[in-house]
Amino acid sequence: MTDTASPPTIANPSHAPQWIDRDLSLLAFNARVLDWAKRPEVPLLERLRYLCIVSSNLDEFFEVRAALHHSMAHPKAAPDAAGAQAQHSLSTVVHELVDEQYALYNDVLLPAFAKVGVRILSFGERNMAQHRWVKSFFEREVRPLLLPVGLDPAHPFPQVANKSLNFIVRLSGKDAFGRDNEIAIVKVPRSLPRLIRLPEKLSGKRMLFVSISSVIRAHLKDLFPGREVGQFAQFRVTRHSDLSVDEEDVKNLRTALRQGLVHRHYGQAVRLEVSAGCSDYLAEFLLHQFELPHSALYRVHGPVNLVRLNQLIDLVDNPALLFPPYHASYPHQLSAGGSIFEQLQVGDVLIHQPYESFDGVLAFLREAVRDPDVLAIKQTIYRTGADSALMELLREGVQRGKEVTVVVELKARFDEEANINWAEKLEHIGAQVVYGVVGLKTHAKMLLVSRREGRSIRRYAHLSTGNYNPRTAKLYTDLSHLTAEPKLTHDVENVFNLLANQSKIPRLSKLWLAPFNLQRNLIEAVDKTAQSAALGVPSRIVLKMNTLTDEKLMEALLRAGQAGVQIDLIVRGACMLPALRPGLSENIRVRSIIGRMLEHSRVFYFRSGDTEALYLSSADWMNRNMLRRVELAWPIDDPVLRQRIVDECLVAYLQDNLDAWVLNPDGRYARVEPPKPRGTAKPKPRRGAQAALMALYFANP
Repeated sequence: MTDTASPPTIANPSHAPQWIDRDLSLLAFNARVLDWAKRPEVPLLERLRYLCIVSSNLDEFFEVRAALHHSMAHPKAAPDAAGAQAQHSLSTVVHELVDEQYALYNDVLLPAFAKVGVRILSFGERNMAQHRWVKSFFEREVRPLLLPVGLDPAHPFPQVANKSLNFIVRLSGKDAFGRDNEIAIVKVPRSLPRLIRLPEKLSGKRMLFVSISSVIRAHLKDLFPGREVGQFAQFRVTRHSDLSVDEEDVKNLRTALRQGLVHRHYGQAVRLEVSAGCSDYLAEFLLHQFELPHSALYRVHGPVNLVRLNQLIDLVDNPALLFPPYHASYPHQLSAGGSIFEQLQVGDVLIHQPYESFDGVLAFLREAVRDPDVLAIKQTIYRTGADSALMELLREGVQRGKEVTVVVELKARFDEEANINWAEKLEHIGAQVVYGVVGLKTHAKMLLVSRREGRSIRRYAHLSTGNYNPRTAKLYTDLSHLTAEPKLTHDVENVFNLLANQSKIPRLSKLWLAPFNLQRNLIEAVDKTAQSAALGVPSRIVLKMNTLTDEKLMEALLRAGQAGVQIDLIVRGACMLPALRPGLSENIRVRSIIGRMLEHSRVFYFRSGDTEALYLSSADWMNRNMLRRVELAWPIDDPVLRQRIVDECLVAYLQDNLDAWVLNPDGRYARVEPPKPRGTAKPKPRRGAQAALMALYFANP
């Protein structure tokens, strides 16, 4: 390889690559998640959980994706022919996915639950004793919280909160003032449980439940004395919920965001769900009220919010219907009770979560908080949850006299309120709280400890591909890297200084930092590998991430593949890069792993001949991560740790034939099947990367 070799170009440069539609790819990911709800070998309550996950994902899809807002919330816009076709395709795919969800719920899951003695009784399925109990429950617990609103000029259509449960009722007869106002709205408070278990004396040996919508539906006439209840339906509206704050025009971002949270539940409507039996008259009335096109209407055969069925998992509480519990081992490289600082003076430590416990990260912070030689602790917070042991440790650090600096990202979507609350608590006790950089989200995950050792101060750092959230750390696959390597820890300190004073872009030795050089360095790494391949050097790229949508990075990968680099992409969610297309991407393979754990780690591997480089990162290959966020990528130089990551995060996933899906040239995903045996050979067993790692790290309780 020579330094003068020019980077290859894409074949047929006059024809821009035809990327896969991002939203359709995201919906395809949800179809792969839904596949877990279909599998009979998956425990029944877990199948329900996957069904609920898809519903939750679709909620966020509607709340956030701008393209969807345009196509469904702005029907008067006039897109071009291609845009109209894309909008139609998107709407069709979403409707088909929702129909598939409810068919699975009604035709498969509910009968399966009935076989194990778990049923959600409809009005017609309840006997007289059960009717009486439901009536008593309604009068005691529900009716006092309901306030039906009859619509007239003095009572316009009420504000309906995002994703809240409501009823629309059409009445006959006249009201108390002799008027013919026929439409009423009943808002169901979020405080009411969505499922209520009937007492044992009414259930026998079974577990019987009623839904709150069924309870209210059975007693609608009691809410309108003197009127006849005709048509009625439950409904739910989804609203645009991505907070938008002009950061250049606010004096206090925290105050502006807190004010914005108040209005989030009443943003622009983007989707309307109604029960399947809703009359055309009521459906049209609601569409008109919310200014929505017909494509935004979803008639569902069941509860309008499948997400709330998650309650059934806790209410049933049957271990036989759940995955066997997984007990993560304490990180193998750490000795419980020993000094982590002393170990890091010898060498770096890698923690593979959730197979190894997040307790190792907490132990590192706990030691820093309680070590009298530690002078300062700096940490970024993106998502940590409302109840966090880690944040409590930071508060303890302040109380013990440490200089604690926390960079809190206030704009972490749907975690804004929790982060604002933590910021205020930390400020109240004397921590230095920084809110990052105006116009950018701080998504980098880093923790820096400064410790006095003799006459000098030594730095220790934790870098991670995932969030400082002890709860999600039990489910998300991530890599934590603990190090005392001077150049790397000095880089981390420089990034913290940048976030605090924003005065100068730091000169970094090892870290790649967005929005400054991360995208450029990744493109250079891909192009260098392509140059080697063009010179006949065997070259390889393997990338693991959650999303691949950045066009410049995808173009670099196409160049590399056309130069002869063998490229494997392990992309959990949306991937816009087509795979295995002759003349374009025949050397690029894309697979997605959907399993019990949520794949979240980002690993970037480049090899030319015998030279290899591996980076971990907080960033997906998306334009927003490269140019509108503060993100990190850092090298793993220790050959032993690097090989461990290759084996556990790359090779194991490329060999997975249990949870893996592959992207075909036509843009569709197909589940990987073991190769058929030849002759009398035994069938190749199914092997899953997650199952293998769980077995490797499982700790007997």
